[in-house]
Amino acid sequence: MGDFAIALHGGAGTITPASMTPDLEIKYKAALSDAINTGHAILASGGTALDAVEATVVSLEDTPLFNAGKGSVFTKHGRHEMDAAIMCGETLKAGAVAGVHSIRNPIKLTRAIMDHSDHVFMSGYGAEEFARNHNIVFEPEAYFFDPLRYQQWSEVRDSDRFILDHTAGEEKFGTVGAVALDQHGNLAAATSTGGMTNKNYNRIGDTPVIGSGTYANNETCAISCTGHGEYFLRAVVAYDVSCLMEYKGYTLQQACEEVVLDKLVKFGGEGGLIAVDRSGSIAMPFNSEGMYRASRSNNEQAQVAIYK
Repeated sequence: MGDFAIALHGGAGTITPASMTPDLEIKYKAALSDAINTGHAILASGGTALDAVEATVVSLEDTPLFNAGKGSVFTKHGRHEMDAAIMCGETLKAGAVAGVHSIRNPIKLTRAIMDHSDHVFMSGYGAEEFARNHNIVFEPEAYFFDPLRYQQWSEVRDSDRFILDHTAGEEKFGTVGAVALDQHGNLAAATSTGGMTNKNYNRIGDTPVIGSGTYANNETCAISCTGHGEYFLRAVVAYDVSCLMEYKGYTLQQACEEVVLDKLVKFGGEGGLIAVDRSGSIAMPFNSEGMYRASRSNNEQAQVAIYK
């Protein structure tokens, strides 16, 4: 049995001490700590990286602090459209969903797609039908209602503006994700989001797109991204990191910094990512003011951070 490691993010953007109250900061750090320890416990007991990233993301989806699951933002039509993806580094199998409604934990649906279908990517009503057939939990619209989310949407719903939620107002939220290496040497990645406030036309970002917002390969690394999805899609960020390691021999840190701090910055892409490689090294670069993040390796204490 070898080393194991896990990292998570809860969004990146204009996150500064000036925009955070002491009480809110405590809540965020507690939620991040709970989630990282949930995944770490699975790895420490010999569990799989897939189970660890799924459980970690479920923990984050179940709190309204983050823009995923229960905390998902409102669309142009006052609903919630959620996207998610999961990937296994050992087999390169993956599951992804886009534009689903009323699913309590979209990440559980992606796992069901990966494990129980011949497909990778499902969307909308078809994905919801698949969810019902596999006993995925649904919740009424009231479950996803949050006063702050509603206020954010109310300010822009009569316009054509959309908001990157983690840069909106004085409260900061964002896409969630986790990456892990288990004691068997296998990698996995998972990402989940509610997208952009006031998004229209069933817009889909990078989160559910394998290779853009989520990727895992035992030969290189596992990646989960957060930020302005349009840029991450165009840069194929997650796979680009893996490619730099596979074809150019970059270390994990070198590859992450090349993509996040150079390539993305050059054409205006704001955000960050979390990554772990097959040796257990962790990288968490971001080019924004802050990124909700946490990590834990082997039996070390958890590291939790928000600002630069």
